[in-house]
Amino acid sequence: MKKILLSTFMMLLAFVAYSAVNDGTPEITFENVEHDFGTFSSANPKVSCEFVFKNTGDAPLVIHRAIASCGCTVPEYSKVPIKPGETGKIVVVYNGAGRREGYFEKHITVWTNAKNTKGTDTAGTLVLLIKGNMTSGESESK
Repeated sequence: MKKILLSTFMMLLAFVAYSAVNDGTPEITFENVEHDFGTFSSANPKVSCEFVFKNTGDAPLVIHRAIASCGCTVPEYSKVPIKPGETGKIVVVYNGAGRREGYFEKHITVWTNAKNTKGTDTAGTLVLLIKGNMTSGESESK
C-alpha cells in the first residue's frame, strides 16, 4: 500500500512540476518580413523601416538578438519581453554612406524563444529582408 501511495505521489509531483515549467509558448507573427525602400538618392543615404510583430502565443516573447548581414544595417529591438497579445517592433536602419550605388539586399537574422519561426530551418530564428536601389539622382520613392 505504501508503494502505491508513494508511486501516486511521485507521479502527481512530476505532473505538477511539468505543468509549472510548461506554462505556455510564445508565437511571433509579423505583418511583413520584407521591406523595399524603392529608389532613393545617395544624397540622403540613410533610410529606415519598422518590422511590426505580435506575440500570438500564450507566454512572454523574448527577442534574444538580431544581427544584420552587413555593418551598414543596424537593427534595434526591445530587450523587454513582449506579453501575449502585445505588439513590438524591430527598427532597421540602412546607411548607404560610402557604399556603392545600386541595388542591395540585406538580411537581418532574429533569434527568439518563439515556436513558430516560419521560413527558416532553425527553430527560434527567422530572417527579415530589406532591399532597395540607391542612385546618384533624386529620390523617386521611399
